[in-house]
Amino acid sequence: MKIYGDDKSGNCLKVKWVCDHLALRYTWIDVDVLKQETRSADFLRMNSAGQVPTIVLDDGRTLAQSNAIIRYLARGSDLIPSDDFAAAKMDEWLFWEQYSHEPYVAVCRFQMRYLGKSVSELDPEKVRRGHAALARMEQQLALTPFLVGEVLSLADVALLAYTRLAHEGGFDLSGYPALRRWISDAERSLGLPPAR
Repeated sequence: MKIYGDDKSGNCLKVKWVCDHLALRYTWIDVDVLKQETRSADFLRMNSAGQVPTIVLDDGRTLAQSNAIIRYLARGSDLIPSDDFAAAKMDEWLFWEQYSHEPYVAVCRFQMRYLGKSVSELDPEKVRRGHAALARMEQQLALTPFLVGEVLSLADVALLAYTRLAHEGGFDLSGYPALRRWISDAERSLGLPPAR
């Protein structure tokens, strides 16, 4: 399997983390989004949306969208709850991550880290909604060790990617103790070094 990804992207790293956690063999092919490498004719033939991550399976089939990819790669593993309702709750978090977390937390990080904006230049509504997302996670993680109960699932992998780097987008996590505890526990479960 080949993974086309940008190692600065949390959406790409979550695919790598799932592969590493499950000992799946892959070749990482670095694609620099900032250099518009996803807009090349070759890349667009593989993924007409022009986005990373994209995987190419050994039989040549391609799959895009980070949460679809990790859902496919983790089928039958301990990262997907065996209980149908718990698996649906995991999916609920996966959909929520792309709609209510990533567009705010990750976008603020991108604007500060890669576009050089200061906190004062960020869209206040994006900042407000980013804090709302973090607060929702804090509320859940004050009740359960992981987002879907007692064990790590794909919900945690997906949301860890940008939450652990939220400070790079101007989000101070000091007021989110359960979230900070979860970040450490999830990093440890995935064998990741602590985010800086």
